Amino acid sequence: MSENIIGANGPSEPGTVSKSKIRIVVADDHPIFRDGLCRLLALEEDFEVVAQAQDGRQVLDVLQQHEPDILLLDLKMPGLDGLATLQRLQIAKNKTRVIVLTASDDKNEFVQAMKLGTSGIVLKQTATELLIKSIRKVHAGEIWLDSHTTAAVIRQFVANDEAPPAMHALPSAPATRERERSPLSQREREIVALVAQGFKNKEMAEKMFISEQTVKNHLHNIFDKLGVSDRLELALYAIHNNLHTGR
Repeated sequence: MSENIIGANGPSEPGTVSKSKIRIVVADDHPIFRDGLCRLLALEEDFEVVAQAQDGRQVLDVLQQHEPDILLLDLKMPGLDGLATLQRLQIAKNKTRVIVLTASDDKNEFVQAMKLGTSGIVLKQTATELLIKSIRKVHAGEIWLDSHTTAAVIRQFVANDEAPPAMHALPSAPATRERERSPLSQREREIVALVAQGFKNKEMAEKMFISEQTVKNHLHNIFDKLGVSDRLELALYAIHNNLHTGR
């Protein structure tokens, strides 16, 4: 490790790390925020902060040395910023799952981060318990976005008529082809597209000239066919598989 890379908990003896712990690296250029976050994460029995970094170049060194499960990455860092770091990690095919932890409200940055393989986006003003939950969810293979961020990302993808090629597959996605009992009907595909565009059940019913209960019935069948558990997973699945336009 270079001398500028900051150890989180001091040196550890080989073989002493519990395999059950989620190994985390925190990357942020503000020492007070970074140290405070590490202390909060250290309170969780299943977390271990293995290192810190204050810019993108340090992140690359730290990940190579520690191979953590999760990287909490600030987007606004000096030198190599968060997006540039994500590009490097994508090229290197790094397996660490990344959660962008940012104070930015730039929707374009959210979209770019998702395209570059980010598994989660958490705003710095988010409650601590939600950040902790996001780490566990992402470690389990899920994608984490809050409702505000999800809506922004979905709208941006729909506006640009594109799907994020580098987005990690949802945990249910690999099983989807196995579990799908029959292809989606045209009406079901229309509903999937409307969900991905942020329409609510009542709005979809009015738009499609059907009852709200019929919409709910269609959603139940869609969830069962695709193996997703909620509207967020369905929306992200739709974007990932280019179903969000309804075409």
